[in-house]
Amino acid sequence: MERVYRQVSQVLDHVIVATDDDRIMQAVQAFGGKAVMTSAAHRSGTDRCHEAYLLNGGNEDVVINIQGDEPFIQPDQLRAIMACFDNDRTDIATLVRPFNADRPYCELENPNTPKVVLDSQMRARYFSRSVIPFVRGVEREQWPTATQFYTHVGMYAYRAQVLAAITQLPQSPLELAESLEQLRWLENGYTITAGVTTTSTIGIDTPDDLARAQAFLDNQQHTN
Repeated sequence: MERVYRQVSQVLDHVIVATDDDRIMQAVQAFGGKAVMTSAAHRSGTDRCHEAYLLNGGNEDVVINIQGDEPFIQPDQLRAIMACFDNDRTDIATLVRPFNADRPYCELENPNTPKVVLDSQMRARYFSRSVIPFVRGVEREQWPTATQFYTHVGMYAYRAQVLAAITQLPQSPLELAESLEQLRWLENGYTITAGVTTTSTIGIDTPDDLARAQAFLDNQQHTN
C-alpha cells in the first residue's frame, strides 16, 4: 500500500486511500499517508471511490481509481490515463496493454486477463474474458501473430459527474454474464477512452501473485 501511495504521489497532488478496514487506515497513517473510512456495504470499488471523493470535498473534475494491490504502477501509466481527458468526449478512461505476439496463446486465453476491442479513436467497444476479436481461418495458437490484441489494465478515471451517475446504475446483463463492471457503463452509453501502456505490472490478489511480484521486483533490482 505504501509503495502504491508513493508511486502515485509522484504525479497526483491529492492522493487518498479509501478503505473500510481500521488496519489499513492505521497502516496508511503510520507512513504519513491520507486515508478515509468508507462504508463496508459498497458493491464495487467504483462506489467506494465515489464516497471517498465526496468525503474529500467533491471539488475535483476527474477522479482516478487506483487499486491498492498494484505496487508496480508507474507515473507514465497515470499520465496516459490523464491524457485521455484531453478529449472532451471522454466520460471514463482506462488503460490497455498491447499483447506481445511472442507470448503464448494460453496467456491470451486466460479468462482472468480481460481483453478489449478498440475503435480508431481508442474508444473501447467491448471487454471480454474470451479472446476477442475472433481470427477466422487461422489456428488459435497463431492468433497473437495474426492481429493485435489488447489486454485490459484495471485502472479507471472518471469525470466527477459521470462517477456520480454510474454509481446509480443497476447491474446490466452483459456485466452479469462476464462479471466485468465496465460493461455496465458501455451498455448505458458512456464513452470509455483507452490509454496505452507497455509497462508490465502485477496485481497482488493471491499468494501466487505475491511470489510472482517478489520475483519481478528481484529481477528489476538485479537489472538496475
